[in-house]
Amino acid sequence: MNFNQSLAQWYRHNRRDLPWRNTTDPYVIWLSEIILQQTRVEQGKPYFYRFAEAYPTVTHFAAATEDEVLKLWQGLGYYSRGRNMLTTARLVQQKFGGVFPGNYDDLIALKGIGEYTAAAISSFSTNQAKAVVDGNVSRVIARYFGIAEPINSTKGKKLFQQMANELLDPAEPGLHNQAMMEFGAMLCRPRNPLCDACPVRTGCYALQHNQVNQLPVKLKTVKIRKRYFNYWLIIDNGEVLLNKRGETDIWASMYDLPLTETAEDKSVEELLASPETLATLGFTPQIKAVYPTQKHILTHQHIYYRFIYIQNNLKIKLKPSWFFLKVENLNNLALPKIIFLFLTKFFEL
Repeated sequence: MNFNQSLAQWYRHNRRDLPWRNTTDPYVIWLSEIILQQTRVEQGKPYFYRFAEAYPTVTHFAAATEDEVLKLWQGLGYYSRGRNMLTTARLVQQKFGGVFPGNYDDLIALKGIGEYTAAAISSFSTNQAKAVVDGNVSRVIARYFGIAEPINSTKGKKLFQQMANELLDPAEPGLHNQAMMEFGAMLCRPRNPLCDACPVRTGCYALQHNQVNQLPVKLKTVKIRKRYFNYWLIIDNGEVLLNKRGETDIWASMYDLPLTETAEDKSVEELLASPETLATLGFTPQIKAVYPTQKHILTHQHIYYRFIYIQNNLKIKLKPSWFFLKVENLNNLALPKIIFLFLTKFFEL
């Protein structure tokens, strides 16, 4: 039994029963693929059900507002994915009459759909012979064939795609892709792979040469940016002052609190005396409470944030993006996770 046959047999007997695997509807598969990008299955599954229920068809999705989509997406991170989904849904509604395409060439032209996602949707929905290459697939190929080329280098990306294309079973490309991805997720894991249970361990280069923990190789190219966020909590007669974020930067178009960002960590005294605070608020605030600084980790950024509860100053001049909102209506807005958790606890919502 060869490599492909062994993986396919293993997959048939061990695959997880996931809702998007019980359909060939490209719209449903698209929902799952976008939601699961950079997200663990168990974390993403509730979001999949949430979106599938709210938008049972792409026509329903296309009719949504950005605020509605971001609210459903709240807590999942990488919010540009949610915004891209809305753009794609509207384009599909206009260009394809609300019928989500299953053809690779049509899919690759849509917003937020790259080679991997287009290959996944087309092979899972219409059995198109397109090889999927994600982190799981690259890891399986690197270990089994003993490839030391970095998986995130330009040369490596081409090499792993070429090998995935050569391995692809043209008779059952959808099944093959699912098997490769599931095998990487469940057995050939990044850490502590289950080599003893591996159906192809006798042919695995990494296992035979004691290189399981060395493969795959990945270039370290990510530079982490540190940012310091000082959020001002201002309350007036049961209403809280909020800010609608701009269309660029993190958490685009979502809602948070008035914010003073500084280039470095400052003490409260330094912050109050800083020109940044004066530029934000227009006055030196009187503090009611300061909450401890916490750290929020994003892919390329580390956000150090704290909340400062200040006395409402009737002289405060509202900026165009600021507005007061009744506390009971906070659940209607899409808030970054750190803001949502703080306000929920603070107001006991």
